[in-house]
Amino acid sequence: MSGVASTLQGQGTDGRHALVSGLTPELLRRRVGQRRQILAVQVASYSLGALVLLVYAYSGTVPIIIPSSYFLCGLTLTGFFIVLSETHFNDRFEDHYLTIFQICGNVALQLGYLLWAPEIGYAFLTVLFLIFGFGALRMTSRQAIIAWTLTTLGLAPIFLLTDLRIGMPVALYTERVAAMLGFIITIGQCAFVGLYGSSMRKILYERGVELKAANKRIEELAELDELTGSFNRRCIMRMLDDEIARARRLKTSCAIALIDLDWFKRVNDHYGHPVGDEVLRTFAIAVFANIRHIDRFGRYGGEEFLLVLPDTPDDEAVRMLNRLRAIIADLDWSAFSPGMQVTISAGVATLKPDETPETFLARADSALYIAKARGRNRIVSV
Repeated sequence: MSGVASTLQGQGTDGRHALVSGLTPELLRRRVGQRRQILAVQVASYSLGALVLLVYAYSGTVPIIIPSSYFLCGLTLTGFFIVLSETHFNDRFEDHYLTIFQICGNVALQLGYLLWAPEIGYAFLTVLFLIFGFGALRMTSRQAIIAWTLTTLGLAPIFLLTDLRIGMPVALYTERVAAMLGFIITIGQCAFVGLYGSSMRKILYERGVELKAANKRIEELAELDELTGSFNRRCIMRMLDDEIARARRLKTSCAIALIDLDWFKRVNDHYGHPVGDEVLRTFAIAVFANIRHIDRFGRYGGEEFLLVLPDTPDDEAVRMLNRLRAIIADLDWSAFSPGMQVTISAGVATLKPDETPETFLARADSALYIAKARGRNRIVSV
């Protein structure tokens, strides 16, 4: 029946000051738009409440000044918050809806008219439930306690220190119509509270899903090398430790290969670093396209990469790397620059019993060194 919708969007904050200058223009526009919607609903709510009171005035239960002044007071209260909103006074606070102040303003208005027209007091008391129903959607515990305490301090004297006969007149037909309208509007607003709460839960759920997806993406980015899209060194080393532990637990073989792009410094020096970056990307894409889903591929450092091959004996690992070496050599690198050729060398090692990751990698590195010493573009296993 009243402007209880003003409490709809109250933020769950303590009303601490926030710098307006720290807000983007887009955020300020969005905030003002949200407040305009809520204040428009508040005006509509006061209009409906005045309509019910107008029926009571028509029946002679209350003077005509009650509905007219109620409507004007509601507009004045709403207008006050509209001025604060449009001048961006609200944006100085984290609770930019000024929730607690709107709740207290609406409660004070209802209690004032309860004292003025106690013969239809039920109409104003029911609104208090709606005010707190709307406000509870967003109020913090502290705000709820403050609002409840102030309302209690307002209600207690009315019930304990006065002999007002708070009524709900239904003797006349028009009074019954007014009572019916009052309850219909109250029930409708209660339903609106439920619908709004449901929409809030849906929005929160969707945002939760979006946040989960964003966090997953952040985790992926934290594990990936930005240039090549392969796993970064920290991640590939963790995967190596996991595969070593798995191989020992299941008593299966595990091979690794340290891969190096031959003469890559010459590529950077002769063609430039942007071309060198494209070479690294193309190489990584080619590797991803030609390894198994169980294999793990990461950038070990610079132009050196680590390929982890679970469940792979030494001879099979050498065959896989030779196949990969031939694929890289056969790529049309001249697309980057005429006459460009790119090849790789790799050192392959197979896990030995009780071997540490450091020793495992050292053997692969030793094999890679031998491959380079023998002229590059070859695979060596130790």
